[in-house]
Amino acid sequence: MGDPKGFLKIRRKVSGYRPVEERLNDYSEVEVGLPDAERQGQAARCMDCGVPFCHWACPVSNVMPEWQDRLYRGDWSGAWALLEDCNPFPEFTGRVCPALCEASCVLGANDEPVTIRQNELAIIEKAFDLGLVRARAPRARNGKKVAIVGAGPSGLSAAYFLNRAGFSVTVYEADKKLGGYLRYGIPDFKLDKSFIDRRITLMEAEGVVFRPDTRVGSGRYGFGTLGEGAEVIDGRELESAFDLVLLTIGAREPREIAVPGRENAGIVQALDYLSLQNRTLAGESGGFETVTAYGKRVVVIGGGDTGSDCVGTANRQGAMRVTQIEVLPKPPEHRPPEEPWPLWPKVLKTSSSHLEGGERLWSVNTKGFIGRAGNVEAIHAGRVEWMRRDGAPCMTEVGGSDFEIGADLVLLAMGFTHVVQEGIVADLSLATDERGNIRTRGSFHTSNPKVWAAGDSRSGASLVVRAIADGRAAAEAMIKAFF
Repeated sequence: MGDPKGFLKIRRKVSGYRPVEERLNDYSEVEVGLPDAERQGQAARCMDCGVPFCHWACPVSNVMPEWQDRLYRGDWSGAWALLEDCNPFPEFTGRVCPALCEASCVLGANDEPVTIRQNELAIIEKAFDLGLVRARAPRARNGKKVAIVGAGPSGLSAAYFLNRAGFSVTVYEADKKLGGYLRYGIPDFKLDKSFIDRRITLMEAEGVVFRPDTRVGSGRYGFGTLGEGAEVIDGRELESAFDLVLLTIGAREPREIAVPGRENAGIVQALDYLSLQNRTLAGESGGFETVTAYGKRVVVIGGGDTGSDCVGTANRQGAMRVTQIEVLPKPPEHRPPEEPWPLWPKVLKTSSSHLEGGERLWSVNTKGFIGRAGNVEAIHAGRVEWMRRDGAPCMTEVGGSDFEIGADLVLLAMGFTHVVQEGIVADLSLATDERGNIRTRGSFHTSNPKVWAAGDSRSGASLVVRAIADGRAAAEAMIKAFF
């Protein structure tokens, strides 16, 4: 432990953001960095607790105290080596992880946790700058071939670990480019896509083979349509050509809202909207219908991170007004008594996008959409109250509280329900649960002896860091199955 009293002498300091008036005019990353000396000072705040709850809360089991100490001492190489042992992609989690670890930091009991996520990002970027991150092909191949279907965070993670264990890995992706939700769901102002490309280049140099624009199975998968020259492969072909098949195809079916007026134009799923913007910035073509917020009254239904991303994107596109509504009550600003440390607290989150403009409304239920000439014109909404009945939360309408919100564009950011996978499930004779996720027995093994599943496709939509952890765990299970 570098400085036993560091947490007493140094206050938490976050990196902060570029000025609003500057960042609204581009899609570059909004978060800035601290100078190395200040970053090392933030690492000195780590107390090297006897029981590191940060490690307990982290899905990838990062050993935070150990690499915080290396960072404090200026040992960037040692910090990176410890970080890489647990997390294959800290450049992703360092940008988009909600930092479950910080909620469980001992200093977090007083709302002043160590800046673990930002320290992690500083380490990996310094490692790249110093040339420490280099391609490392396995010493020998074991003669086993694995096909991974889906190049999102879970699939990339599994490919990383299987390849390093000596397997010959081929990753199939239905979309034109690799990364899944990292590329097509998260806006560029949170995760610049050059960092995905940088990692893919490294993995290719290590021997992983990527097959983008290749759809496995005949069912609908991913966003939009196949590009010119795209290939469709029957799942049975992979089953016969590879020793094992791992499905990491995500949970991409968005929640719908069944209210009057849903048929009006101008009501768009959030992921479609965000994906279109990312594709436009990347210069992709393919017959996708443009959706823009320019000059429009935008309403985002859903108060989570995806909704926040829609707010930031709409403001950059030049929306006239942005309103984000949520049916749940406004969260408290500080940790509630029923969610004590070291548990993850449901508290109010104000993202960089929220700071850029817009109104947020809570306890608002969408009752219908009002249209004119087939286009949405307003939302019919009502206030609700929340209480607990038989130990469960219960929503009741507030009488006489109905009101309208003018809207030319409505973005549905209400999460995801199950996997879009009809074709590949049929090809491989897989069983699914009541939500459409791939059913696994034991850990990751499906009803087909040669097929495994990991990430959102087996457990439902979750965090990027959990998908990375699940991909690693699946890879470890597959390795044990052979050796």
